[in-house]
Amino acid sequence: MSEARGGTGGARAEPGSAAGAGAGHPGDGGDGAAVAGLQAQLAEARDLRLRALADADNARKRCAGQVRRAGEEARAQVARQWLPVLDNLERALAHADAEPSSIIEGIQAIRQQALQVLARLGFSRRDDTGAMFDPARHDAVASRAVPGAAPGTVVEVMAPAYGDGDHQLRPAQVVVAVAE
Repeated sequence: MSEARGGTGGARAEPGSAAGAGAGHPGDGGDGAAVAGLQAQLAEARDLRLRALADADNARKRCAGQVRRAGEEARAQVARQWLPVLDNLERALAHADAEPSSIIEGIQAIRQQALQVLARLGFSRRDDTGAMFDPARHDAVASRAVPGAAPGTVVEVMAPAYGDGDHQLRPAQVVVAVAE
């Protein structure tokens, strides 16, 4: 059998190899300088590819670190907002032997402070009494016939909702009116 084109002794030249880059082809005169130039370009392209991959990996790691730090900072900001509430609870406990009415007033003030923290975080308390039942906003825990209440109306809130729409910590747990 005759020798394969390109002088590779019957072996096929792989794309990107020196044999496949024009070495030994009839009419090129076996120009070693052209082959060397192509090999240098290939080496440079491979080096650029490796550098681009390393840059992409470094950017991925940098972004992952930034996301982690942002999450930690967000948790710390939320925790800082709760510290005054905790401080006031500890003050209330320190005065446990005081007049019961003053303790109740203190606890109500702390409750109001906690509600304000939730509101600042975007989770205001919702009072859904009298609203029509909406499964996206309410969890029905019971139903009962209530004179004068339209069926499907929330007649009692067992646990209030905080937030609204897609930004809701939890739906309200409610009692829903049914027909008598």
